[in-house]
Amino acid sequence: MKNKALILFRSLAIVAIVLFVSACNANQKPETNDQRKASEVKFKFGVASYSLRKFDIDQTLAFSKQLDVDYIAFKSFHLKLDATDAEIAEAVRKSKEYGLNLYAGGVIYMKSEAEVDQAFEYARKAGMEMIVGVPSHELLPYVEEKVKAYDIKLAIHNHGPGDKLYPSAESAYVLIKDMDPRMGLCIDIGHTKRIGRSPSQDVKDFFDRVLDIHIKDVTKADHDGRTCEIGRGVIDFNTFLNDLVELGYDGVVALEFEKDGDDPFPGMAESMGYIRGVLSTLK
Repeated sequence: MKNKALILFRSLAIVAIVLFVSACNANQKPETNDQRKASEVKFKFGVASYSLRKFDIDQTLAFSKQLDVDYIAFKSFHLKLDATDAEIAEAVRKSKEYGLNLYAGGVIYMKSEAEVDQAFEYARKAGMEMIVGVPSHELLPYVEEKVKAYDIKLAIHNHGPGDKLYPSAESAYVLIKDMDPRMGLCIDIGHTKRIGRSPSQDVKDFFDRVLDIHIKDVTKADHDGRTCEIGRGVIDFNTFLNDLVELGYDGVVALEFEKDGDDPFPGMAESMGYIRGVLSTLK
């Protein structure tokens, strides 16, 4: 692994530039139409901790906070599904210490009722409001029972071409559209683009069930597309972010950066900076 001090230095430098530019934009007078548009943003920024899968919980929380986000969703790398009550309590304590809302767990795969039970107990003990999950189709009625009993949302995550369960948001939507409204979607816009669909159109079409969004960019709009820094790929973020604002989406937009597992910090900081830059110029 690269020298962590060098990685951190590079990351902090990028974050500092992003924050400086944001501050300059915020201090411009008088307020422009663009700034008024950006001020109407209702959604919150977060991080899907899979992005930092090779780093421990403290490093993950510290860097997420440096990105100036307020929400985090833990993958099992950072909070095991079979964690003890004490381990869960410690993870929650650390998240609060860093000023981060541990709003969700996932992606969590559920192939049996026992795994569904485990996922909901895990989320309950951690105070999570949502499970970002992939339950087998036949388990959906059982999951709905748990959603009602625990008052914890389930957001089904799409995984694009090659995924036999939920390749697209639509493939999940048709199965849950008549279920409890807390049964919804986590739309991964990268995988959506990889399967040849429009992220903007899918969010519009299935908006009544959109509970969470994983944001990323990809190199191609096909099976071979890979995660890249936001703004360097093929997704039209000006349109996508404008649509989220116009729709009044008020959930979390969580950065999931799958590239550069050993050194994800610069790419994550660049991606968040790009998103904020786009938001500041919406017309």
